[in-house]
Amino acid sequence: METNERILAIVKEKGPLLPVHVSKEINDSILMTSARLSELLSSKKIKISNIKVGGSPLYYFQGQEIKLQNFADNLRGVERKAYDMLLENKLLRDTTQEPAIRVALRQIKDFAIPLQVNYENKAEIFWRWYLTDNNEAESLIREILTKQETVPKKEQQPIEAAIAKKPIEQIPEKLIEEIKKEHEPMELKKDTTKKPRKTIDKSIFLREVHSFFNKTKITTVEEYPVTKSSEIDFVIELQTSIGNIKYFCKSKNKKSINDSDISTAIIQAQSKNLPLLFLASGALTKKASEMLNNEFKNITFRKI
Repeated sequence: METNERILAIVKEKGPLLPVHVSKEINDSILMTSARLSELLSSKKIKISNIKVGGSPLYYFQGQEIKLQNFADNLRGVERKAYDMLLENKLLRDTTQEPAIRVALRQIKDFAIPLQVNYENKAEIFWRWYLTDNNEAESLIREILTKQETVPKKEQQPIEAAIAKKPIEQIPEKLIEEIKKEHEPMELKKDTTKKPRKTIDKSIFLREVHSFFNKTKITTVEEYPVTKSSEIDFVIELQTSIGNIKYFCKSKNKKSINDSDISTAIIQAQSKNLPLLFLASGALTKKASEMLNNEFKNITFRKI
């Protein structure tokens, strides 16, 4: 039997499988096995998971998706929490979740399927458990929406018609703006007599940020004006031994950075498909520090 056909037979019988398991079955190197798996994936004969086991994805046949639950223990922190919530409820409304859960739902792509719903001229995202069919999801969405407001039966039909049968991939810009507004610090409402001082503080803080960039060989690609005087956003390039790497940079002139600040910045960075560098004049709260240490270890935080 030709090698690729053997791999297909093995994955069909025992999948989902890691490349190392397949390489042992066919008695070949992991490098060659990975190349063959990539070839089969490109030809759409097998599928690949988003979840990783020891840094490697799983390969499987269509129809073996239910077995991916066997690897849920590889989800950590808030991703596991989002997984458990979705498993229990079968459907979650995006806007009612805390920011960290909203981020995690966008990361557990094997298990969370986004559905866009148009209701009363507004677009919303609901997250469907991947084994829940669209008909059941439609019923759950209708139940959630009609609980909020009593709707006559003759007006219920548009809900069904508006459910997107094809999962969406991108976070709508409108929802990103809503998230940012939801989590703006209450300290913004201050005495107007302090406005001139805010302008000075922003200028000083901006110089501190640029000073940090110069010391660390960071190049500013874009600078985004933010209405809040204590906040500046950038797209930057960081020089490394393997070349320049782009980051989304959130900088805040704030005494303490909480988990909401971090979650909002993560969503902004994800909307640009960039890693996050968070600069702040203050320190992380205990909860924010735990979030970075346990749930989002790939986020870089620096106090300046």
